[in-house]
Amino acid sequence: MLVYPSGIDLSSSTLQYLSRLLATRRQERGTRWRRLPADRQALLVLAHLRGGHTYAQLAAGFGVGIATVYRYITEAVEVLASVAPDLATAVRTAGQKAFMILDGTLLPIDRIAADRPYYSGKHKKHGMNVQVLADPFGRL
Repeated sequence: MLVYPSGIDLSSSTLQYLSRLLATRRQERGTRWRRLPADRQALLVLAHLRGGHTYAQLAAGFGVGIATVYRYITEAVEVLASVAPDLATAVRTAGQKAFMILDGTLLPIDRIAADRPYYSGKHKKHGMNVQVLADPFGRL
């Protein structure tokens, strides 16, 4: 597999924020050793979430195994979910705005034909439906 440098259209503060969250989680758990430091794990996760790179591509690019990529992404999503507001808070915040934008899209995923729950007849491909609620400035 060929490896090449790539860019992600996110600010460095996003990377630093996720890195701090992951480092805090590691300290709470008392993790002794990891294959990648927290900042590289954050970069790996952001490359997956923003760029849509597959686990195999990320494993080759960061020099880790596919199972490690899976664990790192799962851990980071759990950390991000723990700091996200709950539905009641989000609705209260939305009620204070002049208007909100609700939009959704289908994120394509790799699935076999047997996985019917993930198949979209409208788009004629497998995917996960993602709904986003944002203010007029695009903040979630």
